[in-house]
Amino acid sequence: MAEPTDGAEPANRTAPRTGRSRGRRAEIVTAAARTFATRGYGNVGMRDIAEAVGIRGASLYHHFSSKEEILYEICLAVTREPVEENLPLLDAAGTPAERLADLLRAHIRQLRRRRVEHLVALHERTSLTEEHLAEVDRYRQYYHRRVRDVLAAGMRAGEFRELDPKLVALGMLDMLNGVSGWIRGASDDDVEDVADTYLRMLFDGLRP
Repeated sequence: MAEPTDGAEPANRTAPRTGRSRGRRAEIVTAAARTFATRGYGNVGMRDIAEAVGIRGASLYHHFSSKEEILYEICLAVTREPVEENLPLLDAAGTPAERLADLLRAHIRQLRRRRVEHLVALHERTSLTEEHLAEVDRYRQYYHRRVRDVLAAGMRAGEFRELDPKLVALGMLDMLNGVSGWIRGASDDDVEDVADTYLRMLFDGLRP
């Protein structure tokens, strides 16, 4: 994960769509992510994506103007979702350590749920346009900043030993994101076992 340059909260720029249109777009994004993950972004064309969805090429262009726009939708989903769904846990009651633990568990669950999309975003994000990449990075940077801030709060409270919170946050998130390369999880219990193990490793290293 590159070091963030701007921790400002990203704006929600998603335009409203009808339920039917959102459903079809989600179907396209899911099929495209599987295709990109299997064959590589550079080896896939719009016709391949249309065939994977089971629609005509003209219908695909009704929802997305280009392959890059579909990749952007994939990358945006797996960076925006953690901001919207996980970060509220850092504003809940509890000590910094408790709130951080809740966020890390949610992060691992999200990686398992969005595993294919996350792998595509991890390996193919450099194919985005400069504008789209900047928008995706705004979410990543804001997420990092919030994790960094709760680590700093834990250090001030004496729950964590004194380290560089920026470096700890980067290392922690890189370690967690690596889970997407191998986690499958036949059941929710499997995912919780992974979360338990990672939390023990991380918090043992942070204790004073």
